[in-house]
This record gives sequence, structure tokens and C-alpha cells, in this order.
Amino acid sequence: MTDLALEKRQHRRLSVRRIVQRGVFITIGALLMAVGLEIFLIPNQVIDGGVTGVSIMLSHITGIKLGIFLFILNLPFVYLGYKQFGKTFAISTIYGIIMLSLFATFFHPVDPFTDDILLATIFGGIFLGIGVGLVIRNGGALDGTEILSIVISKKVPFSVGEIVMFINLFILGSAGFVYSWDRAMYSILAYVIASKAIDVVITGMEESKSVWIISDFAHEIGDAITDRLGRGVTFLHGEGAYTGDEKKVIFCIITRLEESKMTSIVEEIDPSAFLAIADIAEVRGGRFKKKAIH
Repeated sequence: MTDLALEKRQHRRLSVRRIVQRGVFITIGALLMAVGLEIFLIPNQVIDGGVTGVSIMLSHITGIKLGIFLFILNLPFVYLGYKQFGKTFAISTIYGIIMLSLFATFFHPVDPFTDDILLATIFGGIFLGIGVGLVIRNGGALDGTEILSIVISKKVPFSVGEIVMFINLFILGSAGFVYSWDRAMYSILAYVIASKAIDVVITGMEESKSVWIISDFAHEIGDAITDRLGRGVTFLHGEGAYTGDEKKVIFCIITRLEESKMTSIVEEIDPSAFLAIADIAEVRGGRFKKKAIH
């Protein structure tokens, strides 16, 4: 077998592995969301935002199973997703929605895990957020609101986040007319909890941060970061726009758990150093893996 044929075969195996992995995580995500809905939120008359919230209220009013509404109402948004993000996203999304509909139908007769509405709201929101986060992280979606918001944002002077918030506040507020106003407030709480859980799943518990340091003691700070924090650093050459002085700039990637120690290291060596720390959604490649500290 030639090297080219071997490389193609390995690439094909890797692609199959990624597809299987994506399918498994999307299935788990749909399962967790269905648990959050059918075992925690819906039995206690608490809803989620987006198409899911509309589906819950329609199911309550008509008596038709939730899974049917979840599937039918999300279909137009799958087409929008296909136009905006391509075939892979559309396939992942429709698979996730099918699995969510099936799991929701399966769990529908199951008795609620708790009758305490506050506990149901908190844990329902957590399960919901983790499930949605897993699906988003693996290239799909379980609710068409975000897709619709992206399309609308191109025609109005509002961001995607602002449009999503407006739509969800309207939907969650409608729960006051369908159920009661205290249930509407619990629904907003569940939505906030789910949003935070989604962020944690997507960015990870150890969210990455970029660090930029400008100091006359750049080498000393760089050595200390490597020795005491176990992180590699990169030296960049900079020039002050006002003074024209040449400066060495330190660039480094850390986790949020290491931010405090990083600040302490810089302050110990050069209290007057310029230090800028920013959030990063994702880090790939390079040598980000932490070195062992002896």
C-alpha cells in the first residue's frame, strides 16, 4: 500500500470516528434535555425558551405529545440552518431534534422526580443546559430560535443575542397566561440557569484566557511563568507609538484557575508592568498542554 493510500485510509477512519463520536454526544445531549423537560420542568409547569417553550405550551393546551410539536415546529429552522451553515449542521440538527422528540415521548408518562418547584427549576435548567451545550459543541442545535435570530440580525440593527433574548422573554412571559405568573418567573429562572450551563459546557470548566504582558523584565517574567506555572510563553517585539522605544511583549495562554497566580507572578517581578487578560472561546494546536512542574 502506497503512502498516499494509507493516508487516505487513515483519514477515512478518522472521519468515521468523528461522525460516530458526534452522533453519540448529540444523542446524550438530547437525552439530557428530555430528562430536564419531562422529569423536572414540565410536570411542575415550568417551560423553556424558544421553540421548545412554544411546543410545551401547545402540548399543554391541546393535549398532543410534546415530541410531535418539537419535531414539526423545528423543521423550518432546520432548512434555515442548512442555508446558513451547510449540510453537516442540518443533518446534526435534525438528528438531534428526532432523538429529542423520541426521548421526550418516551419519558412523558414518567412521574416527576420532585414536586419541589424550586429544585425542579434548578435541576431541570442544569440538565437542559448541559444537553443543549453538548449538542452545540458537536455541531448541531436542538432549538431553532438561534438560527432564526441569525437570519433576522442581518436585516435589523440588533445583535443575535439581543434578538434571542427578546424572543425568549416574550415566550417565557406567555407562560403567565398559560399557567400562572409565578410559573412564568420560575421559567425565566430555569432559562437563566440553562444559559449558564450551556456556557460551561461549551467553554469548559477551565475556560482559556490569553495574557499579554509588556515589561522591561520580560525574560524574568517569562522564566517565572514557565517554572512556576508550567506554561510556555512567546516573546513578541513591540514598539511604543509615543516614545518609539522597543519593548518585548509576552504572550501566554492560561486557564481562569491560573489567573490569580499569573497576576501575582507579574506583580512580584515588575509591579509597573502592563498586563492584559482576555477570555478565549477555544484553543487548538500549539503547545497549550501544561508542562509538569517539578
